[in-house]
Amino acid sequence: MDLRVDQPLWLLLFVPIVIYFIWTWKKEKKGFRKEGKVVFFLRILAIFCLILGLTNPYLLLPIKEEQVLFLVDRSASVQGTDSQVTSFIEQSLDSRKNTQLVGVYTFADDFQSEVALTAGEINLPVFTPMKAPGDTDIARALQLATGIVEPSKATRIVLFTDGLETSGSVHDELLKIAGGNVTIDVVQLERVSSEDVAITSFETPSIAFEGEQQQLNVQLEATTNTTGELLLYENDQLLSREQITLEQGSNSFTFRNASTGEGLLKYEVEVIVSGDGLIENNKLTSVTNVESSPHLLVVTHDGNHSNIPTVIDQAAIQTDVIDASALPFDLSNYLRYDAIIFDNVPGHVVGEQKMTVIEQAVKNFGVGFMMVGGTNSFGLGGYFKTPIEKLLPVEMEIKGKHQLPSLGLVIVMDRSGSMSGSKFDYAKEAAARSVEMLREGDTLGFIAFDDRPWEIIETAPLLDKQEALDTILSVGVGGGTEIYSSLALAYENLAPLKLQRKHVILLTDGQSASTGDYQSLIEEGAKDLITVSTVAVGQDADRALLENLAEMGGGTFYDVVDESTIPAIMSTETAMISRTYIEDNPFYPIIYGDSTWTSLFTEGVPQMNAYIATTPKQTASIIAESEKEDPVLVEWMYGLGRTMAFTSDSTGAWSGDFARWNHWGDFWNTAVSRLLPAYSEVPFTIQKASDGSYTVTDPSGKSSFLEVAAVNEKGEELPVSSEPLAPGKSRVTVESDPGLVFFRVSNEQDAVYQAGISIPYSEEYKVQKPNTNKLEMIVNRAGGKILTEASDVFRTIDLKSSERQSIQQMLILVAIVLFFIDITIRRFGFNQLLAPFNRIKKKHIEETATGTSNVEKLVRGKKNR
Repeated sequence: MDLRVDQPLWLLLFVPIVIYFIWTWKKEKKGFRKEGKVVFFLRILAIFCLILGLTNPYLLLPIKEEQVLFLVDRSASVQGTDSQVTSFIEQSLDSRKNTQLVGVYTFADDFQSEVALTAGEINLPVFTPMKAPGDTDIARALQLATGIVEPSKATRIVLFTDGLETSGSVHDELLKIAGGNVTIDVVQLERVSSEDVAITSFETPSIAFEGEQQQLNVQLEATTNTTGELLLYENDQLLSREQITLEQGSNSFTFRNASTGEGLLKYEVEVIVSGDGLIENNKLTSVTNVESSPHLLVVTHDGNHSNIPTVIDQAAIQTDVIDASALPFDLSNYLRYDAIIFDNVPGHVVGEQKMTVIEQAVKNFGVGFMMVGGTNSFGLGGYFKTPIEKLLPVEMEIKGKHQLPSLGLVIVMDRSGSMSGSKFDYAKEAAARSVEMLREGDTLGFIAFDDRPWEIIETAPLLDKQEALDTILSVGVGGGTEIYSSLALAYENLAPLKLQRKHVILLTDGQSASTGDYQSLIEEGAKDLITVSTVAVGQDADRALLENLAEMGGGTFYDVVDESTIPAIMSTETAMISRTYIEDNPFYPIIYGDSTWTSLFTEGVPQMNAYIATTPKQTASIIAESEKEDPVLVEWMYGLGRTMAFTSDSTGAWSGDFARWNHWGDFWNTAVSRLLPAYSEVPFTIQKASDGSYTVTDPSGKSSFLEVAAVNEKGEELPVSSEPLAPGKSRVTVESDPGLVFFRVSNEQDAVYQAGISIPYSEEYKVQKPNTNKLEMIVNRAGGKILTEASDVFRTIDLKSSERQSIQQMLILVAIVLFFIDITIRRFGFNQLLAPFNRIKKKHIEETATGTSNVEKLVRGKKNR
């Protein structure tokens, strides 16, 4: 037990108080009576208690309980050590004392509780799988562990790790722990040995010219002599596959390749070895920026001919033409192009995943985009509420100027068990998107069927669009599949309505449990002007039936392979029956804009036959519009990319005299040149630092600040943290999984630079030994030791733990009692204070005397006898 004070400066008050009492005693000592001396010393004692109470005094009482935490590293670098750790902990528990609390926690990049700190018996469970084993953050694990324990109790942390720290700084965390009640012991772990081959380095030229022979260097590390295959890919296409022989240790290989494309060229190398211990370290990517002439991608569909490649300047612009179904999913394949043109391409063939990637290519990397009209384009192509509509300068919805037909739409959607998952989510989203395209007052019905039809929304005028959307999105899956009765209910609801257009959309992924007279049903419905389109989802749908129903019902049959295209299909269907999109009255466009465009029309404006009606967005620049003030040619900037909408076609069927105009080629060359990215030649440099961050610099010194964005291969924007280091220099940290990441760097002068950065696999997956230097540093700074024997875990902890017990209130209470006694003596006298004690004493004497008298009488009586 130990007495301590928090505010010792109050003790200085004793100096004047002692002087005062000494002076008073010398002066008044002879005049003090007995009561005065008692009062004098009582006051000294009371003031002593008050002054000591001001210092916030407390007693340190020893604590017998100790805390022992097992903190286990379960990252990839110590893979396979769980049983070793469990055995060590179980053996150590044999030496545990009754006063020791024990807890077991695991960590990698995250932190998990396996056994909470307890004084009870420990039954070690099977460790919970780690969510993020690709990194090791020892510092964070120690921070959280020290936050769990009671700081007043002596604590020992037993750290199981190999010391390979890939995140955080354990050195900094130990500075915070030092001086506390915590010591750290270390048990060294090492990955269970297995054959492993890792690609440690893959280098390609940062910049190359088209046709140049590029040297690609690959470095591999092998734990043993073995053989395997080494594969090289260029933009996901296999370039080389060769058998290799590996020796234990480092191995080098070199490839040579002459690229034929331009822009960012992605290379990927992969090693395949039988019985390989880790597959996470078998791939690496690298990027080379190939410079060449502008590259244009023209997208068509289903044999539709595009005149654009034939009329533009082939010598100045390289052009690729592909079908929409062959569009790639990866961002790197779009960044090879400077501009993309969709020429009469339906949205349901593209799918929203590819649309999202294209949108990112335009927004963050300046790739130009243009949509050209036709019967499968704009609103008729199903682009309502899609990423493509988002980037275009026009909206697919027609607003304000057009007389629209009255409409009745009934959606009949399969909700059987086989539709569960993303398939059903896309179907509900598609139905909701169709509802969004309807006007208030249009008639809507929604029937969801399993083994019977369920009329979710009764066929009636649409009064509350939001309520209808919420209702559709809340539908769940059910049981079997019953098509005929559900389709019959839709026809029955639409037949009596007085509407200009009545349409049914049937969507299913299965086959009906029963049959019916579909032909009679559809023929009767045709008399009431009802049409039907069908959508077959997946391999199990009754394609023959659905195709036949659409043919008989005057609609369209859609065979869906990619579920993400369902919303575009439904948008297309709703657009075709709900809007009069095609304006087919010949007219002379009205031309606006700068001299880039107006100079083409100095000899007059040719006549145009038709276009698709759209609505220009607020900040869009209209280059040409119809006599009805509908946009024909519009452009704007979307992020870093310029996008354009040409609502007529490229074939001449709609564009009329434009296709026979002597400036037709100049028109398309101008459009393409407007789409090309306006990249400046500012040579921003990007260098990777040892901590995984990137230093971005403008060597020219022309930039004050730099803005950096990052997008992965899937087109997803990544979280970026940017820290300015100096004018034109920033440290950038990006959160990304291993793979290719594309940086877009810009400055206040709108200079833009794009680069692909390869994010390698985590250091956890490299072939490496434990960091014994770091383990020794931990135990030296934290007062522990490196353990080899399990019994040492519960040895006596040298730190003495104690808890505070404040005595301030007790001292104040004593002072109050002393002052009360002081007042009583001065008021009533010392005898009055002792009166209760005197009465008790007197009574005791009387009782003693009475007892003595009685005894004497008994003695005398006995003698007389």
